[in-house]
Amino acid sequence: MVLLTNTLGGQKEPLKPIKAGKLGVYVCGVTVYDLCHLGHARTFVAFDMIVRYLRFRGYDVTFVRNITDIDDKIIQRARETGENWKKLTERMVYEMHRDFKRLAILPPDIEPRPTEHIPQIIAMIERLLNRKHAYIANNGDVMFATASAKDYGKLSGQNLTKLRAGARIEVNESKRDPLDFVLWKQAKPDEPAWTSPWGEGRPGWHIECSAMNTHYLGTHFDIHGGGSDLIFPHHENEIAQSVSANNGPYVNYWLHTGMVTVNKEKMSKSLNNFFTLRDVLSRFDAQSVRFFLLTAHYRKPLNYSEENINQARNALTRLYTACQFADGSVSEYHEIWLSRFHEAMDDDFNTPQALAVLFELAREINRFSGIHHAQAAALATTLKYLGNVLGLFEQAADMFLKNRDEIDATDLHIIEEIINQRSEARRNGEWIRADQLRDDLSKRGIELEDAGEITSWRIR
Repeated sequence: MVLLTNTLGGQKEPLKPIKAGKLGVYVCGVTVYDLCHLGHARTFVAFDMIVRYLRFRGYDVTFVRNITDIDDKIIQRARETGENWKKLTERMVYEMHRDFKRLAILPPDIEPRPTEHIPQIIAMIERLLNRKHAYIANNGDVMFATASAKDYGKLSGQNLTKLRAGARIEVNESKRDPLDFVLWKQAKPDEPAWTSPWGEGRPGWHIECSAMNTHYLGTHFDIHGGGSDLIFPHHENEIAQSVSANNGPYVNYWLHTGMVTVNKEKMSKSLNNFFTLRDVLSRFDAQSVRFFLLTAHYRKPLNYSEENINQARNALTRLYTACQFADGSVSEYHEIWLSRFHEAMDDDFNTPQALAVLFELAREINRFSGIHHAQAAALATTLKYLGNVLGLFEQAADMFLKNRDEIDATDLHIIEEIINQRSEARRNGEWIRADQLRDDLSKRGIELEDAGEITSWRIR
């Protein structure tokens, strides 16, 4: 039985799907105004691992991960760059997908955007107004009345009296309560806007998730997740508006990932220790970065340092070295190792313990390799099988080890950049450019192999 630590209550609970064998999972995605950072990588690798494992366990998972494509930050960044806001978001979505693909983060089943769900957002706001959980403020914004929500603050355990006392009230603020939040924001001149019963405007940040996950997963679904920085106010506000709009339960299990620190300090631009995912992937290979992100329990803080990620790369190399023996045969001990892996992962997706199982298995493989090659090969097949559940061993073992020895991280980034450019050229029918890029890689000693839209490469 899979156990989950539910943020709502803070206890481990057995996973009991609403519909037998099926799970609805929603994770708050990226606001696409800039490149993804290391904190994004931590959260989305964690939920990729969780969804992979739930499917491995036999559940039929519908995984929804949204993209926030309209927001104050997006509008401000577009002004700073002189770029159309739609072009900015499309460019950032493309870059996000590139980074996620390199980290072996599988795409969600559904990836909704608020700008494509304005009717659903408006309909939910109308329900909240009709049920007296929302009001139209003096400035024309539609606000949610937090005082009307049952159990507001229960997810985060916030002291509402202290929050109200400490809330900043801006001049001409139209809120009835300092904790009220905007559902529909009146547009200022030259801002993106959509028509609504309350005038031209755009949705607030919190309402978009409630409207979209309700649309795709129903008013009551199994798992909702995100970074721990979203617990308050975002997820607290989601619960308030969703329960108020639908008069019933909303989410059964809330899962949240821990924060990333850098050399044991909070990652912050002001401290000059802020890393984009692109920065990290320019210095380290993607499989090692993914492995590093799995070395701590998903709920715990994770400390990024050059030393820690180099240790992760060395550790992963030991596993890849053992994987070299895999030949597809099945070990008589396969079920024993599978059971131990399940035991670790069933306990709230305990990846550190699951990785410990893989290292024990690797030691067994090395022990057998000199005296019983067939047994080593069968165990290595099990190792690769279990590692795949965590999104590891995406490369052939010999290629990973060659890449480590013969290609540094900078060269690896250049190679993958050229391959991405060539793939785009092929999609656009630019065959001459695609051939030129293939020739460029060939001069670097890299051979390509195309299988449909997927391109693999190897050192010649």
